[in-house]
Amino acid sequence: MPDRLHPFHALTPDVVMDAVESQGFRCDCRTLALNSFENRVWQVGLEEGAPLIAKFYRPARWSEAQLREEHAFCFELVEHELPVVAPWRNPLGESLFHFKGFRFALYPRQGGHAPEFDDLDNLLVLGRTLGRIHAIGALRPFRHRPALDSASFGVESVARLRDFIPVDYRASYLAVTERLLAAIDAALADCGPLRTIRTHGDCHAGNILWRAGAPHFVDFDDARTAPAVQDLWMMLSGDRPRRLAQLDALLEGYDEFYTFDPRELRLIEPLRALRVLHYAAWLAARWDDPIFPSTFPWFNTHHYWSEHIIELRELVAALDEPPLELP
Repeated sequence: MPDRLHPFHALTPDVVMDAVESQGFRCDCRTLALNSFENRVWQVGLEEGAPLIAKFYRPARWSEAQLREEHAFCFELVEHELPVVAPWRNPLGESLFHFKGFRFALYPRQGGHAPEFDDLDNLLVLGRTLGRIHAIGALRPFRHRPALDSASFGVESVARLRDFIPVDYRASYLAVTERLLAAIDAALADCGPLRTIRTHGDCHAGNILWRAGAPHFVDFDDARTAPAVQDLWMMLSGDRPRRLAQLDALLEGYDEFYTFDPRELRLIEPLRALRVLHYAAWLAARWDDPIFPSTFPWFNTHHYWSEHIIELRELVAALDEPPLELP
């Protein structure tokens, strides 16, 4: 699709500043586009006070009710004194705004850097914080936000890519994903019914700002109903002994505030596999957005699909390995 036809093409710095000023602020003409692809995020300087972060949501991705429910979850967590960066609310209590066809929210700027997951003391703190977040997340369900499941992240992802990948890799891709989806479903069935709660949903290092020995959680854009382990497994890396040490530190803090169900450890590899499938489908779904081909030029090349199929085969093998177990 040509650049001029994509909705975000109209989101110029002037439009961004006009949107911010529509909420009563006065911009000082300093704008900085931040590293964001699904949505568009800008830092906007103000004549008075610290800069704001303006987040413009991708059109047609979430419904109005889903966006408001994300915001409500953030406000609920902040009310319980959790370190979550929630949207700004105007005097009427509104946090989701409209301007020239865009929906947007404003956030206070939060400093910090990505946490070091290799530091077990950091993981202890992160575990405590996530335990508190999940204790609140378990109080009531989402009514509008989706659930993380193999149908939406797995089956639909494969279907989206079926006709997108090069013809000479299609048969191999479909064969390995058929095996992978079957292994995922078998692992989920083996776990039996599990409790699901409101989660952050995308709890990687880039969505946690570490400052003065404490985390601040940002970007609840992917908040969804999921098992608690969805917010934990991305903090584990390295060989099995290392992951076990990280898990021990994380859950030591977590269990102080919320009880972790050890059966969920069987979901780590299935969730990892679903994330890989979903990520590839996400890139394909956004390929008409001009920022994607320029930022991810390696995607949809023959080399990419060759490596991706190897990665999927490794995920199938990982699902055959014994899951992590608590001591």
